[in-house]
Amino acid sequence: MITRKLGATDIFTGDEIKKIHETTMDIMEENGIEIQSDKARKVFQKNGAIIKEKQVFIPREMVAEQIKLVPEKFTIHARNQQNNIVVGGQNTVLAPGYGAPFVMDYNNKRRRSNYEDYINFTKLSGHSKNIDIVGGVLVEPNDIEDKVRHAKMFEAAVKYADKCLMGSALGEKKARECIEMASIVFGGMDYIKEHPVLVTLINTNSPLQIDARMSEALMVYAEYKQPVVVASLSMTGTTAPATLAAALVQQNVEILAGIVLSQLINPGTPVIYGSASSVVDLKTGNLAIGTPETAKMFNGTAQIARFYNIPSRGGGSLTDSLFPDAQSGYQSMLNFMAAVRSGFNFILHAAGLLENYMTMSYEKFIIDDEICSLVTNFFQGLTVDEDHIAKDVILKVGSGGNFIAEEHTYNHMADLKEPIISTNQRYMSNNEQPDTASRANNYYQEVLKDYEPPELNEKIEKELKKYIQSLEK
Repeated sequence: MITRKLGATDIFTGDEIKKIHETTMDIMEENGIEIQSDKARKVFQKNGAIIKEKQVFIPREMVAEQIKLVPEKFTIHARNQQNNIVVGGQNTVLAPGYGAPFVMDYNNKRRRSNYEDYINFTKLSGHSKNIDIVGGVLVEPNDIEDKVRHAKMFEAAVKYADKCLMGSALGEKKARECIEMASIVFGGMDYIKEHPVLVTLINTNSPLQIDARMSEALMVYAEYKQPVVVASLSMTGTTAPATLAAALVQQNVEILAGIVLSQLINPGTPVIYGSASSVVDLKTGNLAIGTPETAKMFNGTAQIARFYNIPSRGGGSLTDSLFPDAQSGYQSMLNFMAAVRSGFNFILHAAGLLENYMTMSYEKFIIDDEICSLVTNFFQGLTVDEDHIAKDVILKVGSGGNFIAEEHTYNHMADLKEPIISTNQRYMSNNEQPDTASRANNYYQEVLKDYEPPELNEKIEKELKKYIQSLEK
């Protein structure tokens, strides 16, 4: 978890962000949003929204009333309480890549991901000092049948790590099953109702639509007051207007509609205002998420969330590159650094992704983990106290001296954090000089070979297996 000493940056003036808000409210009242779930539409209607077939028109007064109920900060509890995280304020919590159907190996061969990959990336996430959250669709385990896929992913997250958890949002049934499995891990449903332990990702359908599966999953999580990330994935010029300001208005309508629904179900449900919205290169029709425009869109998203006093999600180590190469490095650093600087409280896709959101790479995961360490260090800022300002040492050494033998130097040797795979060695022609991807490949294989899962209560493990077996029938 990054605790930002440096403040967030704004991209809009006060008048500009008010204009975005007012335009959003106009669209919610004049066009509304298509809510495909009958159950969700009935909730809106019961609370005063106007319904015309599947279209829900939400009065601005309802929006204002409900978003005030969202907590500005909340704690997600892990089964190892030392790994609890606080979402909101100056904190930025990190989750790895999410949803990729493909994996790329070191020989640059792209293949469909499987359950073994899911377990491996869970172990790498468990090992990382930067990643705070595991679970969800770390990669898509295509070799597991759909009806138990969410349960097997949850089981792996619990077995191979003891960090905070993500759960399925693929409809009411799977959402409820994840809640029930969480109750096994955390000792009962009473604990679940009182403690956020499971966060999920609710995606809207752009433009201006929320499908039934997502709406009804959101309603289940809200019923138990479990955190939800409500996120838009608008694509400029295709599923959203071409200009960034207009795309931000449209995604604001979609996100606020989901947030309002969460509060109508259970006031005070923790919510994260989220975005995975992307820029499209209209010359090719491909996403261009490694661009400054994407970073600016995320910057605007974070500021809009602050306008509503709601924790925010966006950014990540995102790249358009197909390989863990120089392009993937500079684009990922741009997007991750910009995301933290923007003030996001929750960053999904912090490590591993190539090819937009499509492919996970073991080497890229390690490289991105290094990026996370560098950026975390930067945002901790500088300490200025008597010890760090070292007046006495400066006076003692004086002009023309050397600080190498001073005790103060010895005491602060560890201030320069040891890198994961970066090197500052000099070039030696008679030594092997592996490149970054090669070092990352060696590192991740060592981690997986030596990884020891955290202890899991045998009774919990057996009950989870029994529960999953019941789903297979």
